[in-house]
Amino acid sequence: MPEITKISTQKNNAERYNIFLDGKYAFSADEQVLIQFGLMKGKVLDDWEIDEIIFGDEIRKAYNKALHFLGFRMRSEHEVKEKLMASGFGEAVALEAISKLKEQKFLDDDSFSKALLETRKRTAKKGPGAIKQELARKGISKDLQEEALEAFPEEEQRELAIELAAKIAARSSGKTPQQIRQKIQDSLMRKGYSYDIISSAIERIGSELEPGEDEWDELTEKTGEKAWRTYSRKHSGNELRRRVQQAMYQKGIPPERISRFIEAKEEETEDE
Repeated sequence: MPEITKISTQKNNAERYNIFLDGKYAFSADEQVLIQFGLMKGKVLDDWEIDEIIFGDEIRKAYNKALHFLGFRMRSEHEVKEKLMASGFGEAVALEAISKLKEQKFLDDDSFSKALLETRKRTAKKGPGAIKQELARKGISKDLQEEALEAFPEEEQRELAIELAAKIAARSSGKTPQQIRQKIQDSLMRKGYSYDIISSAIERIGSELEPGEDEWDELTEKTGEKAWRTYSRKHSGNELRRRVQQAMYQKGIPPERISRFIEAKEEETEDE
């Protein structure tokens, strides 16, 4: 059986050692692996011990790789496993490294789920639907997803949705209430809020969406003129009227304003 004849520190990494058996380089090992297996000069190793040492060193490499990965931010077990396997480690090695990380509390899907929830609420104002999807993508179990989302009550969801809705409304000058409502609904649905929460938020800021008389006049004129220019190139008479009515109605212009605009345009056309 081969005997360890020399152990030397690697030049570029003081925590790794080169192991020589019977005067020839055989393999390298991490300092913790040296301690774990009691490697020292004069120790005799059989083949299965060498295999165990090499496997143990692979686990240590994966462990160190994962620690580096975790140094940037918290990760789920699934993310760490995927990273290790993408780095060339086998599944058995990756799972052993993950087991050690869990034992030492470096990996904890429960804590990760709750931290991600708080971060997404605070920084992106995301709703429960979007957060749940992200947790699922990161390999978090359904039970832990539900447990984390219990800390996101409906009242808090409603407050965040109202805040988002108010910001969207404030940035939507020059649009009809219908257009603003649609914009709010689309944006909040993408954020992961439920239809009931979105409806409640829109209802809460409803008074902020209604334009004043002068603004209505401006919106009617702007919307109508655009529709008239578009359809008057190819249509006239009742067909032109129908198409302009439809275009303005779809933008949320009230019927009585549409009628007044069209009548004015038709009179204007007759006078030309």
